[in-house]
Amino acid sequence: MRKISLPHIFWSFIISLGFANAQIIHSQPETAKDTSTLGYFFGKGRFYGHARSYVSGTINEGSLTDYHAWVIGAGIGYQTPRFLKRFQVGVSVFFMFNIETSDLLKPDPSANQPNRYEIGLFNIERPNDYKDLDRLEELFLKTHLGKKSVLVVGRQVPQTPFINPHDGRMRPTLVESAVLDLNEWKNLSFHAEYIWRMSPRSTMRWFDIGQTIGLYPVGLGIDGKPSQYKNNLESKGILIGGVTYQKNKWNIQFWDTYVENILNTSHLKIEWKTKPFAGKNWLLGAQYTHQQRAGDGGNPDPAKTYVQSNAGADVFSGRVGQQSPRFDWFLNGTRITARGRYLLPREWGKEPFYTFMPRERNEGFGDLTAVSVNTFFKPRKNIRIEVSGGYFKLPDVSNVALNKYAMPPYSQLNLSFNYQFGPYLKGLNAQLLVVRKDYLGNDYLKPQYVFNKVNMTHLNLIINYYY
Repeated sequence: MRKISLPHIFWSFIISLGFANAQIIHSQPETAKDTSTLGYFFGKGRFYGHARSYVSGTINEGSLTDYHAWVIGAGIGYQTPRFLKRFQVGVSVFFMFNIETSDLLKPDPSANQPNRYEIGLFNIERPNDYKDLDRLEELFLKTHLGKKSVLVVGRQVPQTPFINPHDGRMRPTLVESAVLDLNEWKNLSFHAEYIWRMSPRSTMRWFDIGQTIGLYPVGLGIDGKPSQYKNNLESKGILIGGVTYQKNKWNIQFWDTYVENILNTSHLKIEWKTKPFAGKNWLLGAQYTHQQRAGDGGNPDPAKTYVQSNAGADVFSGRVGQQSPRFDWFLNGTRITARGRYLLPREWGKEPFYTFMPRERNEGFGDLTAVSVNTFFKPRKNIRIEVSGGYFKLPDVSNVALNKYAMPPYSQLNLSFNYQFGPYLKGLNAQLLVVRKDYLGNDYLKPQYVFNKVNMTHLNLIINYYY
C-alpha cells in the first residue's frame, strides 16, 4: 500500500478546495452568492505559489573533480482571510525533482572529500536518493494585534540577522516558532521569538535544535581532530529579541540570539543615511557582534561540545557607500578578533556582516580580516548587475584553534546578472551568478585545502516564478 504523507493530503485538499470554489463561482450569478458558506469564505483567501529551476556547477583546479546538478521544483500555499476579526491560517508545501546530476557522494580521489555545493540542492541526509523530495513548509496561525502588530505561531520562514532563509539552495531554512512583532510606534519596533524546532535548508525533516547542529560538515575541534558534536548537543530552544529604532537618517538595531545551553550572540547595528541630493545619498554603517558560551556549550564532555569552556568571539564590521537610481557602491570591512572562533551553525542562516559574499562564510574563524567592494549597476528598472570582490585573510590552515574548516586565505569575485520579466511574465526572474575564488599565497597547498575551497569557479543559473 502506498504511503500517504502530509504533502499528499495537503495537495488533495488544495485541489478539492479549488474545484469546489470554482464551481460555486461559476454556477451562480454574482447576485446569488451565499456569503455564509465555507466555500465563499475560502474564496476570499489568498493562493500563492513558487516554481524554481536551479542549475549549479563547480569547476575545480586541474584534475580535481568537477560537479553539476539541475533541479526543478514547485510549491503552492494558501492563506485564509481573517476570521473572528483577528485570525488567519497559512499553509504551504514544496516538491523537488532531479533532472540531471553528478554522483554527489563520489569523493575526489586526491582530496578524499565529497561534493560541497551541489549536494545542498537535495536532501543532505540522503544525497543520491531523489525520492520524496517534498516538505510541508508553512503551517501557522497568525493573530493580528492592534494596527500593525502580529503574533505568528507554527511553521514559518525566519527573518532575523543570524537565523534566516539564506537563499543559496533550492529551499530556505524554516522554523517552528512563536514570533511576536510589535509595530505600533512611529519610530520603534520590537521582535520577540522562541524557536523549538527547525528544518534547515537542504533537509526534508524537522529537528530539535541540538540535532540541527552538525547536519553540515562539522570541521575540526580545537585539538585538530574532527569535531564530535553531531547528535550530541542538548538545547531546549532559541530565544531571540530585537529592537529597531528608525528616524530620519538613523537606523539602529540591537538583537540577542540565545541558544539555550549552547551559545549567546549579541549584535548591534547602526546605520546613517543622508537625504538624497541630485538623486544620490551616502550611507555609513557599523556593526559589533559579541559571543559567549551558554551553559556547557551543548555537552559537558569537551570532546562533544559545540562551544568550549571560556570560548567567545568579537566581530567588528563597517561600511561606507553611495546609492543612486542607476548605480550603488559600497566599501566594507570586517575584523574577527583573535579572542576565538566566531560560531553560528551554517545550517541556520547567513551571517549579517557587511563583507558577506554569497557561496562562502566566515563562520568558524578567528583572527580574520576581510575587505570587500560591492558595485550594483541598474541600467534599466528590471536589470540589476553586481560586480563584487573580496579579500579574506585567515589564520594558517594548521591553526585549528582559529580556523575550524582549514580554509586558506583567499580572494573572491562575484559576477551576478538579475533580470525581471514582465509585464505578462510578472513574477518571473532569472539570475546568473558566477563565483571565482583563488588562493592568496605562493606556497604549495595539499589537495584537501584546495578542493571546493580555492582556485575554483562556481556557476549558478536560477530561475524563479512567484505567483
